[in-house]
Amino acid sequence: MSFPAARRAEPANSILVASSNLEFRNHVLETLHLKSWLAVEASSGADALAKAEAGRFEALLLDRWLPDLEFKEVAAILQIRNPKVEVLMMDSETAEPIIADGPCCSSRARELLRIFQSSTESPVWECRTITAPAPTLAVAQVPARFEALPGMVGPSDKLAEVSRLARLVSHRNTTVLLAGETGTGKEVVARAVYRLSQRASQPFVVVNCAAIPESLLEAELFGYARGAFTGAFQSYLGKIHAAHGGTLLLDEIGELPLSMQVKLLRFLQEGEVQRLGSQDAFRVDVRVIAATNADLKDSVRTGAFRRDLYYRLAVFPITIPPLRDRVEDIVPLADHFLAGHSRQAGAPRKALSAAACSMLEHHSWPGNVRELQHEIERAFILSGDLLQIFPEHLSFAGLHA
Repeated sequence: MSFPAARRAEPANSILVASSNLEFRNHVLETLHLKSWLAVEASSGADALAKAEAGRFEALLLDRWLPDLEFKEVAAILQIRNPKVEVLMMDSETAEPIIADGPCCSSRARELLRIFQSSTESPVWECRTITAPAPTLAVAQVPARFEALPGMVGPSDKLAEVSRLARLVSHRNTTVLLAGETGTGKEVVARAVYRLSQRASQPFVVVNCAAIPESLLEAELFGYARGAFTGAFQSYLGKIHAAHGGTLLLDEIGELPLSMQVKLLRFLQEGEVQRLGSQDAFRVDVRVIAATNADLKDSVRTGAFRRDLYYRLAVFPITIPPLRDRVEDIVPLADHFLAGHSRQAGAPRKALSAAACSMLEHHSWPGNVRELQHEIERAFILSGDLLQIFPEHLSFAGLHA
């Protein structure tokens, strides 16, 4: 499709248009181009998230009938990433109005609405400004700093940001991708999201994709019917079915074999599980959280991880920073672990000496929070009846002498 040249000399406003309706999308793009808007198209919610990640847009035009994701979820995620983005909802199938979301009285939002109100070529839709009902958790209502998640200790801004994002997404069914080095606390964040969600009374099932041999992984995840293979003397529902109504954590998702990635993608798309040796498919209601210590984008580039599965999983990514990047959390975490060991032992609470605190803060912590937890447990035992932890009780004392 060719468009006439823009009449304005100044740089065009940029907008992302997301709809699976090609005819509708082309009409919108042509209308916007005639008004000197730089428009980029996306054919699905996942496509919109990917293109929004690759470039900054001043506005987003979302079809209410996206084929893969809820349009409100896509809008909320993009507004979290860029709070200044204008979001307009549209309907490609009926004459329902556009809903102006966010700062709908801004000049840019009014300009967009005027553009489409003046476009009478297409009978598919019409536009008018309406007051959208306040969302349950509007981005504008989110405080800048959240109380730390259950199980996460520390005053750092980076930890507060993890808590903010986790609380935002906890009340939705959105798929979450947790990224971070080994030992940073990805499962702690996953459990916090689960406990804060409406699924908290239902199962929380953890599957470590790296710990199960490839030959057994499909049966473990999807289950099998009796007689499906030698030794299958009784049927098994599988981990996905066991999480029905609740949350499934797929840990080390980057280690999932390509053959299983196809099957997992189908489950995420269809919401159905078909057991080995059975023709019957079961509908399951499961919220999926995936975790990885690998760079999945790099795995996508090398072909080790499917691009379509990545965008299915990375609807709402949360990165947990390593402990060395949030030094102010180290001593509070160590105190937290010390208090726990004192309670378990029924002993008086121990404290860290100033020298021990300094040593802890200057250690690089390649094993992150898990390494710190084990270090404090060891120091608690070595300190015996003493009420303080000193440098000599730490395993790396000689390294920092």
